[in-house]
Formats: sequence, C-alpha cells, structure tokens
Amino acid sequence: MTASLRIAHVGKECVACGCCARVCPRAAIQIAWGISACVDPELCVGCRKCAQVCPAAVIDIVEREAVL
Repeated sequence: MTASLRIAHVGKECVACGCCARVCPRAAIQIAWGISACVDPELCVGCRKCAQVCPAAVIDIVEREAVL
C-alpha cells in the first residue's frame, strides 16, 4: 500500500463547526477543544471531502511533506 502524497491542512480561521469531521471517511479530523479542527496525518488520505464542505473555506489539500 502506498502512502498518499496529499493531506488536509486546516487554517487558523477554523470555526470548529464540525462539518469536515462528519464527512471524513477515515475519521481523520477531530474538533480540538471546540476551537479548531485537527487532522491526524496517519489517517488522512487527502480525499478533499473536508475541503469541499468547509463553510469557512479554510481547509486546503497540500503536499504531505509541507505539513509533516
């Protein structure tokens, strides 16, 4: 199995609404302390579903090396 080359990155402007966490097929996103979404790099496959539903448009899909 090959590792995904992309991963979700959540910006500081996250409003912690939880939309991204609800659509993530791998449960890679959790809402931390009701403040911001956090992405688990071990679970995220960069599928873009979270970015598509983010009402604040603060989730980007980036090259994995850029955030690890």
